[in-house]
Amino acid sequence: MAIQEVRVRTTPYLEDIKGKYLLREIQNTLHINGITGLVTAKVYRLEGISVQQAEFLARRLLAEEVFQNYTVNETIIKDADKLVEVAYKPGVMNPEAGSILKAAADLGITEMVAADSSYEYGFYGNLTDTDTELILSRLLVNETVEKVVTEKPATLIIQGQPGGTRVIPIRNMDDAALLELSKDNLFLSLEEMQAIRNYFINLDRDSTDCEIETLAQTWSEHCGHKTFKATVLVNGQAKKPLYQRLRESTNQAAHPLVLSAFEDDSGVMHFYDGLALCGKVETHNSPSAIEPYGGAMTGSGGVFRDIMGTGTGAKVIASTDMFCFAPPDLPDDEVPPGCLHPHYLLRRVVDGVRDYGNRMGIPTNNGSVHFHRDFKAKPSVIVGAYGLIPAADAGKRRPVTGDLAVAIGGRTGRDGIHGATFSSGEMTSRTMDVNSSAVQIGHAIEEKRMSDALLRAREEKLIRAITDCGAGGFASAFGEMGEDTGVRIYLDRAPLKYQGLAPWEIWVSESQERMGLAVPPEHMERLEAICREHNVEVTVIGEFTDTGKLELFYHDELVGELTMEFLHHGLPKRVMRAVPQERPVQMIEPDYPRDWEHACIQVMQHLNVCSKEPIVRMYDHGVQGSSALPPFAGEAGNAPNDAVIIAPVPGKKYGAVIAHGLNPVLNAIDPYAGSIWAATEAVANAVASGANPDELMLIDNFIWPYPDEASMYDLDRAVDACVDFVRATGMPFISGKDSLSSTYRAPDGSVLKIPPVLCISCFGRIPDVTQTVSTDFKQTGSVIVLVGQREVQQMSGSSYFDITGAASPHVPVIDPDRLITTLRCLYQANRSGKVLACHDISEGGLLAALAEMCLGGGVGASIEVPAGERADYYLFNETAGCFLVELDDLTQAVELFMDVPYSILGKTTAEPNISVTQDNNSLFNIATAKLFAAWQKPMQEVFGGC
Repeated sequence: MAIQEVRVRTTPYLEDIKGKYLLREIQNTLHINGITGLVTAKVYRLEGISVQQAEFLARRLLAEEVFQNYTVNETIIKDADKLVEVAYKPGVMNPEAGSILKAAADLGITEMVAADSSYEYGFYGNLTDTDTELILSRLLVNETVEKVVTEKPATLIIQGQPGGTRVIPIRNMDDAALLELSKDNLFLSLEEMQAIRNYFINLDRDSTDCEIETLAQTWSEHCGHKTFKATVLVNGQAKKPLYQRLRESTNQAAHPLVLSAFEDDSGVMHFYDGLALCGKVETHNSPSAIEPYGGAMTGSGGVFRDIMGTGTGAKVIASTDMFCFAPPDLPDDEVPPGCLHPHYLLRRVVDGVRDYGNRMGIPTNNGSVHFHRDFKAKPSVIVGAYGLIPAADAGKRRPVTGDLAVAIGGRTGRDGIHGATFSSGEMTSRTMDVNSSAVQIGHAIEEKRMSDALLRAREEKLIRAITDCGAGGFASAFGEMGEDTGVRIYLDRAPLKYQGLAPWEIWVSESQERMGLAVPPEHMERLEAICREHNVEVTVIGEFTDTGKLELFYHDELVGELTMEFLHHGLPKRVMRAVPQERPVQMIEPDYPRDWEHACIQVMQHLNVCSKEPIVRMYDHGVQGSSALPPFAGEAGNAPNDAVIIAPVPGKKYGAVIAHGLNPVLNAIDPYAGSIWAATEAVANAVASGANPDELMLIDNFIWPYPDEASMYDLDRAVDACVDFVRATGMPFISGKDSLSSTYRAPDGSVLKIPPVLCISCFGRIPDVTQTVSTDFKQTGSVIVLVGQREVQQMSGSSYFDITGAASPHVPVIDPDRLITTLRCLYQANRSGKVLACHDISEGGLLAALAEMCLGGGVGASIEVPAGERADYYLFNETAGCFLVELDDLTQAVELFMDVPYSILGKTTAEPNISVTQDNNSLFNIATAKLFAAWQKPMQEVFGGC
């Protein structure tokens, strides 16, 4: 069939924003200056329609006549010195293709059989072949999922015959053969492979590929949490599994607001008016490392579906993102083989989160970005979501025998195959080649339609149980749902993106935007009607049985049969040794600052301190009209708030607070102290904004190096820190995730451990969103109070020590028992209405917090460093759980904070300067404008101030 080509570009008299953006990247990032201009065009290929129909779609659908031109079957960039087209590879999900087909059908053109889209880039000027290759490899083409188009395709339809089901002769494999089978894709240990071999020996038959893939997915670290469920040996003494410790600490806390903890796709707490609030935070490190745009998109989409899969379906009301990268200016020769440059990773991860959240209409309103050189081999990409659901619908539900197994949402393809197992293994120089099929591109509009349909179905009580087709796809969803009963699946019924998938590929594919449902047969007709209304595909692919087995059929052939007992409980239990490693730290104290202005500017523009505003502005944090305390506030809207507060129910004053904390630098130095710091930072952010510490829930995300004995010891200490924090504060962990593959193995066998990350997310309820507190100073002449306990000599891990090359074994040590007293005191102070502004102290220390408050209020500050203190330590110490508070007068400080450590720092001033004295001597007086410029500079250089 004929393929018609439509090309669309911005009219020449208007600015080509995409071209301008790329030209700036080429000049500033790649330092290629021979290009004088760059324009872009979108190319649409439409198969099965006439030229006249293509003309109609170009005019009515593909081009906006006010500011775009189009051509049909002819070039549109005609005078460029070099023209390059870049497209997704065949089989990679292109979200636009499905939307074009559906939109064309809505316009009455049903003859189209396939569609695709790509970009053309027209370069002007002197561009060498070397320049072209560098631009393509660094900016335009990720070879994992994209290609340069060199000739017009003969067809857009992917054709193929599915391969048959293979029998794996596992019974006759020796240990070497078992390990060879596991390498690259299964990522199972020898003991685990032996257990599978013994299972099939006892059955007196060999395994099919469907069965071995199902076991690998279910037993993967990503899905099975094998390390967190292992017995831990420390100094020869057995300790309870990490997961058990976390659950027991939550159970012992017996928090009255907890509705569901570690039982469903997200944790759930009581909200107001019969509603419940749920939260989940996920990691998408491995996919993002090899395709950052798709990896981040599907990370967001996946965690949204975790909310949608809670109870019988929740509405997503907020999104968060926390990232860890190597510095964006890392020299090219320091990027490990097989890895992408951090500048590219940072930009494309941000693009992915932006595009998914914005397109779904979900506000991304809380997050952070952290930097460390050792993230050069693999970033940490953390995405979270929060939702609202009637409390009566919030409990975990299970299918019953006779329920239909229903697939809803997107179609199934090869994208995402081996995603769960791939995410469970360490990264190597071969990862991008071997595991490219684990990469996916998300389709936010598809998920939005599905979300709307599911909420209607929940309201009409049509769904018995629901879960996300996440890691492992149908294998994960229906394999887990059928654990207590049994399930029979007919794989040939699954809607496919294209032909040629083998049965095992259909079963374990992680193609996005799909959910698995258990639906009573009498409700199926109504569910189908709702899905038609929302343009969502829904298919019955099986039924839940009473056999206690997983049974997989393909065209009436039994291609897989496993007992649920072996699938879910046959995994050999691990015993993990934990051995402490020596961390000798030579004490190197920095010289006392001679140039205070330089020191302050260096701290403010440190990558872990500087403003992330260019990133935040790409996200629509007000899309649902619920933003009560946005990410930025102040006179000019450029002062960062500590937490986000939303009012998700129209017309109601009550709301939700969302915050988080993490510090990879401290975790690498002292995993216990760093973990306490992360939890403290999370709740301090929330309480500084007006939250009640006794109504907060916690979520843990452990992103850790592959657990050898040393890393296992550090992980054990981090979990102990979490348990101790719960016991001291009463704040329970109700959801979590572990990702234990932050290790890179180079071609020469050397190993780089990516810094360990514990991200603690925090969410809770607030009765009145009008009684919250922002960070910006409100007036001149106010009293500035420092609240909280800190030892300023504990400077290890600080930004100040980093820029001065100093070192110390003394990290900030936080006492959780004292902390909860301070938090409760601050909460009561905020409730009194006497606190004008409040900001917690974190990266950059007191000076950075003070500067941000001044910037927000358009004022200055005059403060006094106490006699006897080392002034640079006093200003730059980063102990979490301490706060700067603005009050009207001194008497209020005594009244509000008499029961906790506090001191009077100084006052706000009309002059836009920060003035610091000690012993009646001036240390420095610096204009806030200089600090502001330094603070904004790093991310503006990366993102161009967008």
